[in-house]
Amino acid sequence: MKIQPYFDKLKSSKEYNNFISKNPNAYLSSGFFVLDFQTKKNMRQIDYYVPGNKKIQTFILDSKEVISKESETLNKIVPKKIDQNISLDLDVLKGLVEDEMKNHTITTKLQKIIAIIQNVEGKLVWNLNCITTDMGIIKVHISDRDNSILKFDKINLYDVMKKE
Repeated sequence: MKIQPYFDKLKSSKEYNNFISKNPNAYLSSGFFVLDFQTKKNMRQIDYYVPGNKKIQTFILDSKEVISKESETLNKIVPKKIDQNISLDLDVLKGLVEDEMKNHTITTKLQKIIAIIQNVEGKLVWNLNCITTDMGIIKVHISDRDNSILKFDKINLYDVMKKE
């Protein structure tokens, strides 16, 4: 799945054009994607930050129409701007995670990847939360620039539930 067609769909929508004409200072702040390998019900969302009112405008790209929603920012940290030059494609993420799983001798299969692209300290980073067939969670950070793995942690969901 290439990312560019989602940006093209967004920019050709009336929802986006109405939004950007009213908020010319708004900028791309994140992308949120759910890749579900079991049900094949994937989700695609692109977020813009509006500095004037400190709100996030979310564009959901899953149906024929683009759905637009405004929401408050959840914290006081202002999301950093990301340019549209995202080099990593969504279909590459699974292979990168699976290769790193093999390096860590993890033999379970991926069921779902929740992927967020963000500007972290001036670099584009894919923040992935992956759910495996054994109810484990694998947290991975991948550099968009060179596809390198910046962080890799495996967490057992049962351990998380015990702590609460």
